[in-house]
Amino acid sequence: MAEFFLELFTEEIPYGLQSEARSNLKKNVEKVFEDKKIDFNFVKVFSTPKRLVLFSEGLPLAIEKKSESIRGPRVGAPDQAIEGFARSHNIEKENLYKKKIDKGEFYFIDTKSVKSDLYNLLEQLIPETLNSLVWKKSMRWSNHELFWGRPLKSICSIFNGKPLVFNYFHLTSSDMVFSDEILEEKTKKIKNFKDYLSVLKSSGVILDHDQRRENIKKKLESIANTKGFEVDLDEKLLDEVTNIVDNPHVLMGKFDEKFLKIPEEILIITMKKHQKYFPIFNKNKELINFFFVVANLSDKKGLIKLGNERVISARLEDAKFFWENNKKKNLVKQINKLKTILFFDTLGTIYDKTQRLRKLGSMISDQLNISKEKVEITASICKSDLVSELVKEFPDLQGTMGKYFALEQGFEKNIADAICEHYFPLGIHGKASKKILSSAIGIVDRVDTLVGFFGINEKPSSSKDPFALRRAAITLLKIILENKIEVKLNDLLKNSAELYREQKINLTNENLIEEILLFLKERTKNLLKDKGVKSDIIEAVLSSHRGDNFLSLYQKGLVLNKYYKSESYQNMVASFKRVSSILNQEKSDNKKLIGQPDSILFKTEEEKELYEKISEIRKHFSIRSRKEDYEETIKYLSNTVSATNNFFENVIVNDENSDIKENRLELLKMFCQTFNIFIDFSKLEGI
Repeated sequence: MAEFFLELFTEEIPYGLQSEARSNLKKNVEKVFEDKKIDFNFVKVFSTPKRLVLFSEGLPLAIEKKSESIRGPRVGAPDQAIEGFARSHNIEKENLYKKKIDKGEFYFIDTKSVKSDLYNLLEQLIPETLNSLVWKKSMRWSNHELFWGRPLKSICSIFNGKPLVFNYFHLTSSDMVFSDEILEEKTKKIKNFKDYLSVLKSSGVILDHDQRRENIKKKLESIANTKGFEVDLDEKLLDEVTNIVDNPHVLMGKFDEKFLKIPEEILIITMKKHQKYFPIFNKNKELINFFFVVANLSDKKGLIKLGNERVISARLEDAKFFWENNKKKNLVKQINKLKTILFFDTLGTIYDKTQRLRKLGSMISDQLNISKEKVEITASICKSDLVSELVKEFPDLQGTMGKYFALEQGFEKNIADAICEHYFPLGIHGKASKKILSSAIGIVDRVDTLVGFFGINEKPSSSKDPFALRRAAITLLKIILENKIEVKLNDLLKNSAELYREQKINLTNENLIEEILLFLKERTKNLLKDKGVKSDIIEAVLSSHRGDNFLSLYQKGLVLNKYYKSESYQNMVASFKRVSSILNQEKSDNKKLIGQPDSILFKTEEEKELYEKISEIRKHFSIRSRKEDYEETIKYLSNTVSATNNFFENVIVNDENSDIKENRLELLKMFCQTFNIFIDFSKLEGI
């Protein structure tokens, strides 16, 4: 068995392109091998800033294409079709033979078994595979025709210990690699993948990106532990740094303590986003004036460390200037500047949005029993930091900067917190704020967004969601569900639409309220799935749900899933199942039942007992509040099992008297209708 190795040496590939390139190259080569029936043990792809490397093992030296009969055109087909079939297989028309099969008589040819040398086949397949490699961003350079992620400078290709030579645009593959990748003057001939790894190792290069990542992580943790510090091991940053170095050396730098007076979020984002540094904290989780940088060279003279310290100092001076300048600008006075920032082309500016939020916030304050004045103030200034230089430089700091500006300017802490936290949860997996003022602003902000975009029919499709409306809906639900907030969404949606119209913004979608509620219902379904709720329970609660109380829908699903193995749940389902099966049997023989039995026609105690049980449950449903105790409801419904068993053991539904029979069916219909007030029992498994 043979091995195949391929190195594509380039200018530095941005970290964002490497992961996709690795995945696509692996997938493409595996597909080619499978399509051509080439056996292999594995295909592995690695990358460094300048290399894309493929290695495969367990390949045969040759592949055999077995003989087969190939069917051609039907006998009697036009000569042109018959001649074309013969020509495509390099034989004369006279060498075709006829054969009858189930579908008629056709022309056939028999191919001979052919053994192909895999070396020759790979010479053809590898360039074709490289052509199929798609880059998210590609470029041309010099006068070459090739489009590639970054300029491709050399190709090393080895099969079974021999150079696999092929032409690819302006390059010809060989068995040579650069042993000095900085100056790119020294090259070395290699025989196999092991030989290649030895060359890299002599230069300190770690080819395997996973191994390189682990190496960096361990070094960061080791130095931090030795110094008694803690390091912020941001997974995304770790992935990024792993892809921009291949010979990692972790250095610890320092900056002036005066910068610690700046809000730490500014320092952290400056280090991470601009410099790719890892911030360092003391044991109390407080940011200190040290950082880790991962260099691609050793730093025996300390020059790399010194250079990075100078760069971060300059960066932080800029950040300090912006902070000192921005914090003095009154947030209220910044509101008018929001007129220069567009929310969306046909939905007005951010200023228009804050005015809608202020009025909508006033409405929700009544529902949530919080200070109307605080809600209106917070809604008015919650976007004011968007005009600051800091947020323009670091968009991720929106809200965070608003909070610090508000505190500097003497606003109450809960207002300042709400300016920051109304953006929470930051994503579908984030946590919502637990503070009621923050939640209120978060709710009206997302309601305004959903109403606006649904109102102009800019709705998500199955494959596209350019305005992140799914995220807006899910985070809106998470605020409500995580905080168990009772809010009349239907009223908020209607009021929000009216506020748009007051601003002369034309919402053309007449069904936007119904569509948003349905959209939220679907998102609630996804949240229940994420919680591991059984699919039949989800369908049962969704099918019976009406209105805008998604907290009820969500909690009902969770409670049912919690108790579905309990005796109460099983009794409840068993009662419904027994009754509904009788109704299903009698359905074709009776006029439509409406669930209104006549108590005068009851002839047995069992009928009366069942009727009383149903009436008791109906009374429970009639007096329940929006904060219904679903565990108690399950017990109410499960307590009918005795009455239903007594009924079926002692009462013959199919009575000779048609009036009595129909009345008993009406009683059973009333039973099912009452149960279905809670959930749609017909959707449960086993019903």
